[in-house]
Amino acid sequence: MSDEKLILYNKDEHGVATLTLNRPDKLNAFTPEMIARWTELLAQVGADESVKVLVLTGAGKAFCSGGDAGAMEDFAKQTAREQKDMLWRKVHQIPLTLERMDKPVIAAINGVARGAGLDMALMCDIRIMAESATLAESYINMGLITGNGGTYFLPRLIGLDRALEIFWTGRAVTSQEAERIGMVTRVVPDDQVITHTYELAHKIASQPFEAVRAYKRTTYQGLDMSLASHLDMISSHQVVLRQSPEHLVKVQAFLKRKGKE
Repeated sequence: MSDEKLILYNKDEHGVATLTLNRPDKLNAFTPEMIARWTELLAQVGADESVKVLVLTGAGKAFCSGGDAGAMEDFAKQTAREQKDMLWRKVHQIPLTLERMDKPVIAAINGVARGAGLDMALMCDIRIMAESATLAESYINMGLITGNGGTYFLPRLIGLDRALEIFWTGRAVTSQEAERIGMVTRVVPDDQVITHTYELAHKIASQPFEAVRAYKRTTYQGLDMSLASHLDMISSHQVVLRQSPEHLVKVQAFLKRKGKE
């Protein structure tokens, strides 16, 4: 399979782009080629002003089962320095790119998400999960720790103690538990996960885009700020948005409606 087919890219007329992991026979397990392709496509999405929302999902019955066994075997043969460089220069560029991308990213978890596959879902802003899907930070079963940001993202979603219990046991988390503890945003029937995801994506894409971008920036940056610093930042964003064409159009429409009352 060519590198271009390992992750499929699509963009609709509403500005919703989709990346689909496309190794269904391998439960969409990652290979180095997929990582390179994903990094390339994320840069493309970030630079494309017509893209308002990004959806990430998997082909077939899985979201992503983690790293490919053959690729992991090759990885283990490298020196420690080579492995470190591979993680930092390639794998870790994905969460760093997503952190910089001021566009909403939604994971449609259509099936199992394990290890690096779960880390990938945790990087997204919103997670819509199929009822039958399961999640697991399965690294502990191989004597490893999360390699792609799981220890950063998961405690921020569900709290330190719950995250550690999931890391230390490597157990599977059902959709019902994942929704209850805040690991995913919403659980829907299996046959509705894609439909529901795109309904949400199109709703967000229809909102004033500069305000959507500002919400993402200020919400994430605010996690590491004092209240005073956060409010100072908010005031800067707010005055810029008040001059945006989208806001001015909304104001005129509001005044026009009020005038008819």
